[in-house]
Amino acid sequence: MKEEAPVAPVVAAADPASGPVPPRQTARGNGRLDLTDGPITRTLVLFALPTLASNILQTLSGSVNSVWVGQFLGESALAATANANIVMFLMFATFFGFGMAATVLIGQSIGRGDIDAARRASGGAIGLSLFFSLVIAVVGWFASDAILRLLETPAEAFGLAHDYLRVTFIAIPASMLMVTLMMASRGAGDAVTPLRFMILSVVLDIVLNPVLILGLGPFPRLGITGSALATASSGTISLVAMLVWFYARDHVLRLRGRELAYLIPKIDELRFIVAKGVPMGAQMLVISGTGLVMVGLVNREGLVTAAAYGATLQLWNYVQMPALAVGAAVSAMAAQNIGAHRWDRVTAITNSGMAINLAMTGVLIALLLAFDRAALGLFLGSGSEAVDVARHAQYIATWTFLPFGTTIVLIGTLRANGSVVPPLIILFLSMFPIRLGIYHFAYPWLGGDAIWWSFPLSSLTSLAMAWWVYQRGNWRRTMPQPGVG
Repeated sequence: MKEEAPVAPVVAAADPASGPVPPRQTARGNGRLDLTDGPITRTLVLFALPTLASNILQTLSGSVNSVWVGQFLGESALAATANANIVMFLMFATFFGFGMAATVLIGQSIGRGDIDAARRASGGAIGLSLFFSLVIAVVGWFASDAILRLLETPAEAFGLAHDYLRVTFIAIPASMLMVTLMMASRGAGDAVTPLRFMILSVVLDIVLNPVLILGLGPFPRLGITGSALATASSGTISLVAMLVWFYARDHVLRLRGRELAYLIPKIDELRFIVAKGVPMGAQMLVISGTGLVMVGLVNREGLVTAAAYGATLQLWNYVQMPALAVGAAVSAMAAQNIGAHRWDRVTAITNSGMAINLAMTGVLIALLLAFDRAALGLFLGSGSEAVDVARHAQYIATWTFLPFGTTIVLIGTLRANGSVVPPLIILFLSMFPIRLGIYHFAYPWLGGDAIWWSFPLSSLTSLAMAWWVYQRGNWRRTMPQPGVG
């Protein structure tokens, strides 16, 4: 298949605030990498590592905060935060697609040297994020009880979950704006700035949780409300600090003067973000929905298997992180090179991303399987019979993250040019009819092992479909730009 897309002349767009801007402008002091030139593998690794570090920090923060809540407030409080966090995950998953759609626009605009278009896309995403999050915050505040009843929250945890969820809803605008800025910054080639302020947010969150839960020093004892307030405060402080940094360092996406009007997206920009964002957000919902179904299947096998699966998921969260970080880096880097009409580099970026993922994930899988008993003992205790069940499951299923990661890289490349429906179809087919079909037909012969075998077999199927679309699909066609044409 022909690799080259139609090439249009690259023209530097005028910046209303600061005059003409040269193509691929590098804003001073903001940690941006030039993703359209230089060695591909080295640049991709340098770009992916900060995102990987951010993901690890965020997961560790959640784990540490769960320890604080569980140790200081007990099991009911921990159950309350779990129920509230499910709601928050669904809210962020819904908006995630809109942020990714804007990131594609930002990446392609930066690649072709159109800084003004990048700022328009960034401003539109921020404005949409602010409106969307304010609506959620208001509705969520009044609907908290109804939501928790819908989730069938246990009675002993209901009051605690209510208090925690309401504070969390208040913090949603700051949290969503922070996530939007981080995604936009990565789309512009700057993964270091998001890492800086993720570190700030995580440190503040871990420190403030026990202070506000227990009422240390001059602070009042707030219990579970203190945990939610700690997370909300750390996110808000980090958001303000990040905005100050953007303007102090003259970040390429900062808005000034007439550019502030970009916070109100135009109809064509809004149409693009929604049309591309809804399928991307649906991908997250498909993955989370599959997770809920698999938990139900595991629970049927009894308490020991359920405990084993819970511990295994904790470890798998870390194994899948390289794939998610590399996939995001590939998507941003490919988008910039598509914008610059460097289709030869897009293919090389995809190949490098797959190789990097296989190497990084392969090392993690080898380490996990080599030290699986010790790792599982951290969650289950060395004497638990669930350890052997978990080890057995890991030997069968952990290698699923090799084809899974390769699929994520391919989907990242497809997404970089606005191809979002095929990945959604691939994920849906592999996660539901194929994975559940494997479980259904294999269960009479394999029993509970059918659950574990369904992971790698469905991942191989999704990889085959993604590879076919990547090789044969029409995703390489030039993506229409909002406001252009």
